[in-house]
Amino acid sequence: MRRRHFLAGAAAAALLLAGCAQPVPVASSPSGTPELPAPVIGLTYIPNVQFSPFYVAEADGDFTAAGVRPTLRHHGTSEGLFTAIAAGQEDFVVAGGDELLQARGEGVDLVAVATYYRSYPVQVIVPDGSPITTLADLKGHSIGIPGRYGENWFGLQVALRSAGLAESDVQVQEIGYTQQAALSTGKVDAIVGFSNNEAVQFALAGFATRSLAIAPGQVPLVGICVATTRAYAEAHPEVVKAVVAGTLAGIRTAVADQAHALEVSATYVPGLSAASAQESAKATLAATAPLWTGGGSVDGTLDAAQWTAMADFMAAQGLTKGRVDPTPAFSNAYLG
Repeated sequence: MRRRHFLAGAAAAALLLAGCAQPVPVASSPSGTPELPAPVIGLTYIPNVQFSPFYVAEADGDFTAAGVRPTLRHHGTSEGLFTAIAAGQEDFVVAGGDELLQARGEGVDLVAVATYYRSYPVQVIVPDGSPITTLADLKGHSIGIPGRYGENWFGLQVALRSAGLAESDVQVQEIGYTQQAALSTGKVDAIVGFSNNEAVQFALAGFATRSLAIAPGQVPLVGICVATTRAYAEAHPEVVKAVVAGTLAGIRTAVADQAHALEVSATYVPGLSAASAQESAKATLAATAPLWTGGGSVDGTLDAAQWTAMADFMAAQGLTKGRVDPTPAFSNAYLG
């Protein structure tokens, strides 16, 4: 998932959240009995198999079985990560826990209600023949990132700290989302990318690379979560529970039956039926499954210790305005 900058509009978003209470659409069952309000789930950026659990949950009836009929909405390419949810155009958004915590520091009252990626997807990627074999070897080398924002930037901060390096020890180049071209042409010595995105695309293109973990153990960041606003969660707790239940069911299916997830995704992702697109999507899905399981099983539980470690790390690195209290930033109250 490519993440976009949101802080420029965070102050405005906070104001929008304070005054965006709008009527929530309510669907009716065939018998005429009111169902739960129909929420809008923001999937960010463009349709992609990385969102296949949501497609599966809708197509297979997992959301309906949980009692909710959401609308899946992808953001425009220039839309901020939290702009729509702040404006009341979305009720849920799929976003990094680190991005959410940073936004809370800017006054946006968001709360994570379930884990989506149990493993952090960011890694440092170098050409296979590179002399860079450890994070410490990055000293004196150029590293390409989309920009100084989002999970690529946060992940780089973790990598540098893990190696005992300062930003001044390396040459950080903001290259936009051109990591593949920049690394393969030698414009940069290393890039920061996602294990289920750039690493996959390099392999499909036949460009041999090596990936370096950004931390030797637990990464002090929280990856992709399902989030909503605190106001919405308090007003519609049953909707939140239903969305979480449907999403987790969709993840389980996508992990257990990737062929089915790919087939369903083809009805949501334009152009995915083409043979070349199928190859890329299949590889991306295979690389995403371990992120959903974290090497174990699908579990939406949000780890309090991990959120605390993240709050400490982001404050120490100046990624938040002071230390943001992680306690109100997440809740396991909506898990089944």
